[in-house]
This record gives sequence, structure tokens and C-alpha cells, in this order.
Amino acid sequence: MDNKLNLTYITLNGYVEVEKYRYVYFLIIFTIYAAVIFSNSTIIYLIVIHQSLHEPMYIFIAALLINSIFYCTTIYPKFLFDVLSEKQIVSHTMCHFQYFVLYTSGASEFLLLAAMAYDRYVSICKALQYPVIMKKTTISVFLVLAWLVPACQVAGTTSLSATRRMCNFTLQGIFCNNSIYKLHCVSSRVLSIYGVIVLLNIVFFPMLYIVFTYTKILVISYQRCREVRQKAAQTCLPHLLVLFNYSFFCTCEVIILRLESDISQTVRLIMTLQVVLYHPLFNPIIYGLKMKEISKHLKRLFCQEK
Repeated sequence: MDNKLNLTYITLNGYVEVEKYRYVYFLIIFTIYAAVIFSNSTIIYLIVIHQSLHEPMYIFIAALLINSIFYCTTIYPKFLFDVLSEKQIVSHTMCHFQYFVLYTSGASEFLLLAAMAYDRYVSICKALQYPVIMKKTTISVFLVLAWLVPACQVAGTTSLSATRRMCNFTLQGIFCNNSIYKLHCVSSRVLSIYGVIVLLNIVFFPMLYIVFTYTKILVISYQRCREVRQKAAQTCLPHLLVLFNYSFFCTCEVIILRLESDISQTVRLIMTLQVVLYHPLFNPIIYGLKMKEISKHLKRLFCQEK
């Protein structure tokens, strides 16, 4: 393999008329990035300082929001740099690093949502055993696995892709995702098979578990008293909204990758921006408005002077 491979630069060809709209791009991305950091950090801050929010459900919410900040910090600063640059390029090494962080944080979100589903199941369906099952040790194990398992598995696809020889150096996108496979001289069957295995392990199976768990919660809560049904609705609805929203944007990304050559560059850019801009802002809004305890502390925080 060529020793100069890691010095290769890849052109990001997903932007539309950057020279004409660079400051519009910059303003939109910077505003949303600032809003994402502020909104996520505010809820994390409330969960940290208030003892009443030191419960498993809120700890998982904080972990999910930290994951969103981590995801955004990998992508947004590069966006801001690119739109102000004459050429939108990224090094071979940084492209694969971005790929690694992007899919690790994306998969971690599914595993964190799966941990939340389990927490809600124990809380609603096994309420008396909840303090025994959801101990600090259990929470710590879930959090470590939620970040470690995706990191280890995505590291495999990243290293396999990074060692492939490239014949094309123009990426049809604004950040590094699975499109980098199309830059390889020869497609790798090993990489494809391993990628499917990773997809099953960190996306499909957690998703299946989440759907099964919430279905079981709904069935059991429906058979019980009204108070249990209300608790299930109040605490599960925000998680389900986040799950549906995230699944929708993941589906959009798959569509973009599959129809890359069949859709215009403008449509592809709009769809890509929706995937990476809206979801990190959606989570804190949902949890801030729909979670009663968080909403209460938010009102106190912003109405202190009154």
C-alpha cells in the first residue's frame, strides 16, 4: 500500500454554490450549533445540580444529550471551516476519524435508548424491584457498554476502510460517511459483510428490543390501573418521540446514500442538513417540554428573577 495514502486529501463535493452563499451557510450552521450546545448543556446542568434528578432515567437522558454534543462537535466546526474556505477538503485520516466518531455516537444513541427502554420497563412493570435492579453499578455498566460496544465495532469498519486503496478523491457529501466506500478502487466483500454484522448488532437488534419492550410496557400498563397508564404515557412518550425522530433521520441518511446519483445536489444537501442539524436540537426540546421534572426546573431557572 502507498505510504502517502494518509496524506491524500478528499474533496467534499456536497455543497451548493458555496462562493455565493458561504455567509448564509455559516450563519445558519453557527446559530444551530450554538442552540444545540446551549439547550443540551442547560438540561445536563439541571440534571447534575438537582438531587431530585439523580435517577436512572435522568442520568440516561444526560448521557444521550452529552452524546449529541459529542456528535455535533465532530461535524459542525468542520462545516463552519469548510464554508469559509476556498476548497472544501479533508485529509484521508481525518475523514476516517470523522466517520468513526459519527457512527460510534450514532450507534450509542440506539443503545442508550435501549437502556432507557429497560429502565422504563423495570420502573413500570417491576416497580417493587426497581431500586434493587437499577443500582449505580447497573447504570454504570449500561453507560460504558453504550459507548464501548459501538466504538469497538465501528473501529473495525474504520480500519478496514482506511487500509483500502482509493482511486476516486471526490466525495458526494459534506461529511464523511459510508460514501467513502465508493472512493475505493475495488469494493471489499469482507468490509460489506462486516458492515452488515455491525449494523445488526448496534442498530437492528437494539431497535427490535426497544420496540418489543415498549410494546410490553403498553400491554401491561393497559391491564393495570389508570395511575400506571398515566405514568407509562408521561415517561415513555418523550423516549418514543426521540426514537421515532432519530429513526426517521437515519432512514433519510440511508435514502441519501442509496439514491446519491439519482437526486440533485441541492436536494441531497437539504436532506443531509436536516439529518445533522435538526435531531441534536430536537432531543433537549422534547425532554425539556415533555419531562415534568425537567420542565419544572427549567421554568425555575429562567424565571428566577420574577
